[in-house]
This record gives sequence, C-alpha cells and structure tokens, in this order.
Amino acid sequence: MNRRNYQRELDRLLQGLEGKRPRLLLHCCCGVCSSAVLEYLCPYFDVTLLWYNPNLYPEAEFERRYQTLLALLRAMGLQDRVSVLTLPWRHEEYAAVVQGLEEEPEGGRRCEPCFRLRLRETARLAAQRGFDYFCTTLSLSRHKDAVLLNRLGEEAAREAGAVWLPSDFKKQGREMRATELAEEYDLYRQLYCGCEFSLARRSGQALPPEAD
Repeated sequence: MNRRNYQRELDRLLQGLEGKRPRLLLHCCCGVCSSAVLEYLCPYFDVTLLWYNPNLYPEAEFERRYQTLLALLRAMGLQDRVSVLTLPWRHEEYAAVVQGLEEEPEGGRRCEPCFRLRLRETARLAAQRGFDYFCTTLSLSRHKDAVLLNRLGEEAAREAGAVWLPSDFKKQGREMRATELAEEYDLYRQLYCGCEFSLARRSGQALPPEAD
C-alpha cells in the first residue's frame, strides 16, 4: 500500500528553498486546474507552463482550452511573469498510445498511457531546457489518481534526466479554490475530460469518424 504523502513531501521541499526560486516546467491540462496551482506555486518558482495536450478532441476544444489558459494568466496578472511553451495539436500521438483501449471507461486503463505520454514530453523538455523541476496540474482533480501521476512522473524523470516535483494539488482545498477562481474570472469550464471517448460517453453518441 502506498503511504506516501506527496503534499507533505512538497511542503518540505518548499521549506528548503530558503529564498531560491527554481525554474519549474508545469504541464497544464486546462485553465481551471492551472488557476489554483499557479496561485500556490508562483511565490516559490519561476514557472513556465507547458501546453501539450494531444488527447484533447476536437481541435476546436484544444484551442478553446488554450485560449482559456491565456485568459487566466491575464486575469491573474501573470502574463508578464509566467511564460507559456505551446505545442501544436498532435492528436495522432494520443491515438497511437491508446490504440486498443477505446472502449475503456473513463478513469480506466486508457488514462495511464495518456498521462505517461504527456509527462514524458514534459520531462524531455524540462531536461532539454534546463529546468530545475517539472510537474503537472492534473492531480488537482479528485478524478485523477495522484499516486499514479507521481509514479509516472518519477519514471519520466529517470528516463529523461529531469527532476519531478512531488505533488497532490487537490490537497489543502485547492480543488475548491480552483472552482472559486473559475467563477471569479468567468473561465470556460469543460464538461468532459478531453478525449473523443469521454466526449462520446458524455453526449451518449457514437465515436466520431476521426476516432475510427
């Protein structure tokens, strides 16, 4: 049984910074989740956000969530403090890693390769560009397994030669705080996880042709 407390590990790490401001590459899944995480981490790190979400479907949804992220930075007054590293919509990369798992339920086995794909790319870029740490906002959601995310993050760190920031961002009321910030800033709040499979199940429709 995993008994690690990732929030406690992060608390100890933050206490040990002693005024230093390491560079953090933070993979962001959407503007809403990013809000409370940025509020929490910006006092400690020089943050660069990574927008790499090939799982999102359709491309219009990818663009809408990206624009919501930029709107969030403006609303929080962070547009001059937080950089955004933007990668294009490369949905074929997601389709390749979830092939054969299309019928899995939301939160099932399809999620692990999706998380792994995004964390590996984040780790690769963190190592390539000399970031001190990398992490993801995904653990803010109660529907995302923080133990799995931290395991995959640590694996990606070892593969790439980067340093994973242990985290479980839903702790200390941050999921509720993200909801409050979304309402305060009138952010778009998506109704499905992001992929075509979650969209189809949410709407009760057949999978779109592009997913065949």
